[in-house]
Amino acid sequence: MTAPTDDTDRHALKMAKKKAARDKIMATKTDKKGLVIVNTGKGKGKSSAAFGMIFRCIAHDMKCAVVQFIKGGMSTGERDLILSKFQDTCAFHTMGEGFTWETQDKSRDTEMAQAAWAKAKELILDETNHMVLLDEINIAIRYGYVDIAEVVAFLRDHKPEMTHVVLTGRNAHEDLIEIADLVTEMELVKHPFRSGIKAQIGVEY
Repeated sequence: MTAPTDDTDRHALKMAKKKAARDKIMATKTDKKGLVIVNTGKGKGKSSAAFGMIFRCIAHDMKCAVVQFIKGGMSTGERDLILSKFQDTCAFHTMGEGFTWETQDKSRDTEMAQAAWAKAKELILDETNHMVLLDEINIAIRYGYVDIAEVVAFLRDHKPEMTHVVLTGRNAHEDLIEIADLVTEMELVKHPFRSGIKAQIGVEY
């Protein structure tokens, strides 16, 4: 057995100090609450990260729900899997009819977004849901399909205390960011689309 080197001893001492400091910090984190979580930014991964949390809930047998505000009838891996395997645990509602540049009908888009928001409120108020994902709601807010003041007021005043709500999409409104507990901005560094590579199964959907 090789005798410990000075470098090994220094590393062990450094890690022991770091663990003690970390344990001290963690001992002060005793509260639990339902979080308002916002995934925004120009980079890829906003919905992907949100669905990761949904699948964590499913794995823990915690009821959850998804409302998609923009994405329409296009098949996606996460939707197909949830609908085929986990409907009892996760309610899934695709309320949009496709990207706004494809529908080109503001009144129809507004009508569908309002229906999605009504469904979202219903699911959030159902305290059996541990988490509710509002996928691409930030886009609906940005285009004025859903009123930001109403969203903020509802989340602030009516969201059950222990329910997590996840809101995704670019350009999250500053008022939403203000009331959120956790905000992550995905930063775009490189994207294959700029090199002529289209969206691919298993990566984008």
